[in-house]
Amino acid sequence: MARFFITTAIDYANGDPHMGHAFEKLGADCIARYRRLRGDDVWFLIGMDEHGQKVAQTAAERGVSPKELVDQVAGAFQATWRELGISNDQFIRTTAPEHHAGVRELIEKIFQRNPDDFYERSYSGWYCVGCESFKTEAEIVDGKCVLHPTRTLEWVEERNWFFRLSRYQGFLQELMERQPDFIQPDTRRNEILGLLRQGLEDVSASRSRFSWGVPFPRPTSDGETQTTYVWFDALPNYWTAPRFPGSAAHWPAQLHVIGKDITRFHCVIWPAMLHAAGEALPERVWAHGFIYYGGDRFSKSAGVRLDLREAIARHGPDALRYFLLREVGFAGDGNFTWERFDERYLADLADGLGNLASRSLAMIEKYRGGVVPAGGGTTLDEAGGSAVAAYVRAMDAFDLKAGAEAAWSLVTSANQFIVQTAPWTLAKQERTVELDAALAALARCLVRLAVLTGPFMPGKAAELWRHLGQDAAVAPTWGQAERSNITGAQVRKPEGLFPKPPPSNP
Repeated sequence: MARFFITTAIDYANGDPHMGHAFEKLGADCIARYRRLRGDDVWFLIGMDEHGQKVAQTAAERGVSPKELVDQVAGAFQATWRELGISNDQFIRTTAPEHHAGVRELIEKIFQRNPDDFYERSYSGWYCVGCESFKTEAEIVDGKCVLHPTRTLEWVEERNWFFRLSRYQGFLQELMERQPDFIQPDTRRNEILGLLRQGLEDVSASRSRFSWGVPFPRPTSDGETQTTYVWFDALPNYWTAPRFPGSAAHWPAQLHVIGKDITRFHCVIWPAMLHAAGEALPERVWAHGFIYYGGDRFSKSAGVRLDLREAIARHGPDALRYFLLREVGFAGDGNFTWERFDERYLADLADGLGNLASRSLAMIEKYRGGVVPAGGGTTLDEAGGSAVAAYVRAMDAFDLKAGAEAAWSLVTSANQFIVQTAPWTLAKQERTVELDAALAALARCLVRLAVLTGPFMPGKAAELWRHLGQDAAVAPTWGQAERSNITGAQVRKPEGLFPKPPPSNP
């Protein structure tokens, strides 16, 4: 059994969860569920980034303490992830004492192994509170951060601890050459290689103007105790996770799932920190794209919002999961519209998988009393084998869109099979052997679909599994996707697996 430790970026605790947050968690959850299905020992970590200037400012604006704010926000995020069926094994919060101790331990490891990697330096520059980072000229347009155009940049002058990132440029370039799949997809790797060619600058590791964070382990030369810069606090969450009671996380992580806007932190600063501390590096970083709404990225600060709860309620959490991962994928950017969501729901779910399950199981009920007959192999079984193989290729490569397409290709094949075999005609003509073969093949196909759709739509897949006469307490295994057979099972037609919404008034 292979160990698979998967993480997502921890969400910043200054607002409610939005579609961008959900997209990342859904993609990582789909990967985690698939790896469990294939028999891996999975540990899935998500959580909250609860320190930093942005959190402190938001708390002040709301008239509460930072601790009160992050407790409220963490509760809201956890409730949303439960509603969306996110199967995380651990929810980490950076305000926890275990994390504080781990951050200080990692920084001390760097001090001990490479004493001059941290040094004091006076610094001035434009700081974006939204990104919690200093901005270069290339990242500023019309005096604003390109990622947070509604926020005013702050001119900061401080004397801080700095991390000698420039020392690790050669190491990072060699890493990218030695492990070309360290960062994927390839477009993100090429972006990081371009950044490295420009040369790296040392980065601030502490801040002096606020205290909401992890105290930096060592004072400055004038005796000042500073606060660990929020990225030096947030990034180690993956490494500190095993220190929490009950955690079965084992460093290094096999996969970090992040957004493409934070690759510099995860693919440059984070591996440099770990190498400086003598710690193992994560095996791979997957940087997904953005979801846009009407051409604009979902962003609280930019005012581009879509009520996530409204999206969940429209067709249910599983439908939203499927739509985002099938329509947007998990590599490039994609667009969300209500119209396209409705179209995909009707075509793929209500008229596709839902209708297939309903008509197939209804025929088994009508012609065989709901008992799946024995039957030999058919062209539908061959199509099922091909769909499973395509599914595996896609999912192993984290190509979730292609994985969903492979599963739904089997829905198309099954509907064509029904038209070609016409079971109602076989029944009327009393062609018993051929009818049994057709009905058995359809049952096997639905078993395969219950397995393949599970990572995308766990709730609906489990419902289909129950209607196939299977024990709801026993999850399907991967072997049932490869060799599906439920001869003798008592099935029943599902009522409203994907109900069609009532027609809108003209």
